[in-house]
Amino acid sequence: MRCVLMLGMAAWKLLPRWRGVHLDTGALGAMTVFQPVAAFHTMDVATKATGVVMRPVALWLVPLAMVLWWLMGAVGRSLVLRRWDRALRARPMALLALGGLRIGLLAAVWAAWVWMMLWAGRTAITGRSGDPNVVLYCTIVICGSLALYVLWAIFSWPFQLAPLLAMERNLGAGAALGEALRSRSARGKLLEINLVMNIVKIAVLVLAMVFSASPLPFTEVATQTFLNTWWCGVILLYLAALDYFHVVRAVAYLRMWRALRPEAVLLP
Repeated sequence: MRCVLMLGMAAWKLLPRWRGVHLDTGALGAMTVFQPVAAFHTMDVATKATGVVMRPVALWLVPLAMVLWWLMGAVGRSLVLRRWDRALRARPMALLALGGLRIGLLAAVWAAWVWMMLWAGRTAITGRSGDPNVVLYCTIVICGSLALYVLWAIFSWPFQLAPLLAMERNLGAGAALGEALRSRSARGKLLEINLVMNIVKIAVLVLAMVFSASPLPFTEVATQTFLNTWWCGVILLYLAALDYFHVVRAVAYLRMWRALRPEAVLLP
């Protein structure tokens, strides 16, 4: 509810300023992949025009949204997991500290992805003396995105296991992270779960794109209001599916760790 109110306040603050923004809607509508340089220029002009309006609000909205995401993520993770297993202990401060580390790592990955996108545009589109190479640009973006996705799956699993260990064994943030890094017996299985989860995320994204494009053949009879409503519903379903699979991964992590920890192996 707080996030909805915050976004409503931002939209209300932005609304009067949009009247002073002049966008070339004709150029935006005429963009095509066959003229990538012109399309990049049009998008750059539109981004600069809207950035003047959005920058003052983004300066306080983005940090506030990140803090709310951080707090709600820790609280929500604790409530959902304790509902699944009442034996888990509530460790809000540990989850907040570990969540901050994970958000920092995720921000670094996003920064690397943005840098890669800009570098690909300079290398294949704007920095070429001849015709722009759209194939090279798409190759760099697709391969680079998949590489970052795999690296995130390989190196992020301790930050996803550590909150579970903090609740399972009543540990602090540092002790839980150290315990996660020392879980050698479960490391391979946890990496496998992470990689499969990333494949599931890609599949969910592809399904969302398919569902988003499904009304397009009926644009002659479908109204813009219907399309907007349809796309909003697809976005909500996409976010719900991601949340569901995040919970599934957390439960799978905890069950796998319980089954493969050293003291469990010694049991008859």
